[in-house]
Amino acid sequence: MRSWRTSSVGSKGRLIALLAGLVLVSSIANLAFGAVSIPPGEVAAALLGRGRGAVASIILYARLPRLCGCLLAGAALACAGVIIQGVLNNPLAAPNIIGVNSGAGLATALCCAAAPGAVGLTPVAAFLGALAGVMLVLFISERAGASRITLVLAGVAMSSMFSAGIDAVVTFFPDALNGYTDFRIGGVKNLSMARLAPAFWVILTALLLALSLSNELDLLLLGRETAQSLGLPAKWLRLVLLMLAAALAGAAVSFAGLLGFVGLLVPHIMRRLAGEESFLLLLSSALGGALLLASCDLISRLIFAPFELPLGVVLSLAGGPFFIWLLLRQRRGRSA
Repeated sequence: MRSWRTSSVGSKGRLIALLAGLVLVSSIANLAFGAVSIPPGEVAAALLGRGRGAVASIILYARLPRLCGCLLAGAALACAGVIIQGVLNNPLAAPNIIGVNSGAGLATALCCAAAPGAVGLTPVAAFLGALAGVMLVLFISERAGASRITLVLAGVAMSSMFSAGIDAVVTFFPDALNGYTDFRIGGVKNLSMARLAPAFWVILTALLLALSLSNELDLLLLGRETAQSLGLPAKWLRLVLLMLAAALAGAAVSFAGLLGFVGLLVPHIMRRLAGEESFLLLLSSALGGALLLASCDLISRLIFAPFELPLGVVLSLAGGPFFIWLLLRQRRGRSA
C-alpha cells in the first residue's frame, strides 16, 4: 500500500513537472516565432535587458505581454471551470457556456462606456458581472432542480442575453470597447504589461485562495448533506468558491475578451490525467490552461503567416467538437 501511494505521488509529480516543462517550451516558442523569427539567444538577451533595436522592442512590447496574457487567461479560465464544475456537480458547466464570461463582458463594456480611462476598474467590473452570471446559474440549479442539460441550456440563454447587452452598449457607445470584434471573439493582441497588472493580482490572489480551499472542495464534491454532516458550512463555501471562479473568469475576460472552451476542455483532460483530487486538479489545470492558450496563440500566428487567425477562432474550432462529444456522451450515459 505504501509503495502504491509513493508511486502515485511520484506520477503526479512527474505530470506537474511535464506540464511546467511544456509551458516553458511553449513560452519560448511564442517569443521566438511569429511573422519575424528571432533566435533564442536574442530572445534571452532581450529578456535580460541586453537586447537592442527592433528585436528587443518586438520581444518586450509585443510578444512578452501577449504571452503573459495567454498564461494568465488560460490558468484563470481553466481553474474557474474546475471550480464551477465541482460546485455545480455538472461536467458540462464552463464559464463561457453558462454565462459567466458574457456577464463579465457586459460589465466590462459598461465600465469602459462609463469610465473610459479607468483601466484599473475593469477587472473589478468584470468580477461583478461574472459573479452576477454565476449567481443566476446557482439560483437556477437550486430552485429548479434542473437536469444537467437543462442547466446548460439556461446558461446559454443567459449568455445570449448578456451578449445582447454588450451589443446594445457598443451601439450607443461605439468607442466603449476598442477592437470590439476582437473582444467578442477573444484574443490577446495589443496588450501591455500595465493593462495586465490589475488582472494579474486578482488572478494570483484567487488562485492561491482556491488552492487553500481545495480540501473543502473535495468534501463538497461528496454532496451537500455529507459535507454538512462533517461540519462544513456547505452553503457559504459554495458561495465563496463561486466568487473565486467569478474573480478568475472576470479578470481573464477584462483583457482577453470572451474566450471560449478553456474552462471546459482543460478540466476534463486534466481530470483524466491527474484524478479528482482538487488541489492537484487545480494546479494541473492552471498549467494546462496556460499551455493550451499559449499553444493556440502560437498556431494562430503561424498557420497563415504573415496573416493572423484570431485566437478565439482556434479555440472554438477545438472546443466546439469537444462540447458536442460531451453532450452525446451524457445522453448515452442517461440512456444506459
